[in-house]
Amino acid sequence: MFVLIFVAGVLLAHWYLWSRLVRHTTAPGRARRAMTWGLLVLLLVLVTTFVGTRMGLESWLAWPGYVWLALMFYLVIILAVLEIPRAVVAAFLRRGERGSEPVLVPEPVGVSAGAVGPDGGPAAPEPGAVERAAPMSRRLFLGRTTAAVAGVGALGTVGYGMRSALGDPVIEPVKVTLPKLDPRLGGLRFAVVSDIHLGPLTGIGHTERIVRMINGLQADVVAIVGDLVDGSVAQLGALARPLRHLESRYGAYFVTGNHEYFAPEGPGEWIEELGELGVRSLRNERVEIRHQGAVLDLAGVNDVGGAPTGDGPDFGKALGGRSAEVAAGRSTVLLAHQPIQIDEAARHGVDLQLSGHTHGGQIAPFNLVVGLQQPVVAGLARVNGVQVYVTRGAGFWGPPVRVGAPPEITMLELGS
Repeated sequence: MFVLIFVAGVLLAHWYLWSRLVRHTTAPGRARRAMTWGLLVLLLVLVTTFVGTRMGLESWLAWPGYVWLALMFYLVIILAVLEIPRAVVAAFLRRGERGSEPVLVPEPVGVSAGAVGPDGGPAAPEPGAVERAAPMSRRLFLGRTTAAVAGVGALGTVGYGMRSALGDPVIEPVKVTLPKLDPRLGGLRFAVVSDIHLGPLTGIGHTERIVRMINGLQADVVAIVGDLVDGSVAQLGALARPLRHLESRYGAYFVTGNHEYFAPEGPGEWIEELGELGVRSLRNERVEIRHQGAVLDLAGVNDVGGAPTGDGPDFGKALGGRSAEVAAGRSTVLLAHQPIQIDEAARHGVDLQLSGHTHGGQIAPFNLVVGLQQPVVAGLARVNGVQVYVTRGAGFWGPPVRVGAPPEITMLELGS
């Protein structure tokens, strides 16, 4: 269903762009045919990118399609916003027009009106003279102006978004107070990162930069909250190797995201690979973090994307098996990729959930759509009495563009 909706949306977007950027900016002829074919080629490039990334195509084949996807998105958004002012201006122009629209007729420059040549016919233009077109129609002028505004706006927005997505993540300091946290655990620090999305558009430098920035935080715990990869170990294993250099007092932990289940072999190979890199996966389980004589329960559940294959979240397994006395007196931090898992977390007495998945919307105004599916798009919130922090993620999915949602690594500190 998602694929069908996406394909229909892409086709509709290209038809709309043809209507506004080609049909309303050109007269029938060579220029219109050339621009139409150009738009069809861009559509083919986009299709090739989406099919090819599933087949492990090289990154240079993925870049054009993903960049065009972002440009297409913002061209459609800007043109749609301009529809109302464009219609108002068009109405005024129609009222001001008298008779039919002016015809574009070449007019020789340098020839006097009514001049007669030696043979009795119209006089030839003077040497060096050029043809000058009569003024274009008001409708054509409006179409080209609208297209120019949309083009400049889309190019500027995507350029800014690429600089944000490909640059250093923002370090977001966050302090979270947990009412029943043992005071000895006050100041315990988590470096939280999600949605790194190692894939065809990221090189090993992307991973090295994230590891370097996390190590600079000198955190007690590193939490990788899903969507680490967009491919198999065979394709992307080399890009993940810098993770072996992660530094923290009590270790690095990982839970699966929905993208880990997109690989044909599932997340199993990546779980093993991360284990060899020194990153422990919490597969519906928990560990005890002992700090200054006190204990914190750190639990992790699989992503809901694993449910169809029997590898989904099991909160009972991850959070059960504790006596009522222990559960009541010990704070629990849960790693769960999607914020929507907070409902089940609340029923199991979790004090704080750390999530990702949303990318903060990644490209505004898409954040408004994400908010329809997830209870929190980004930042710290309280849902059903449980605090949840949703990081925007350190990478990107699809277009290498982030607008209104810069990449993030979170420095989260617990307080009592």
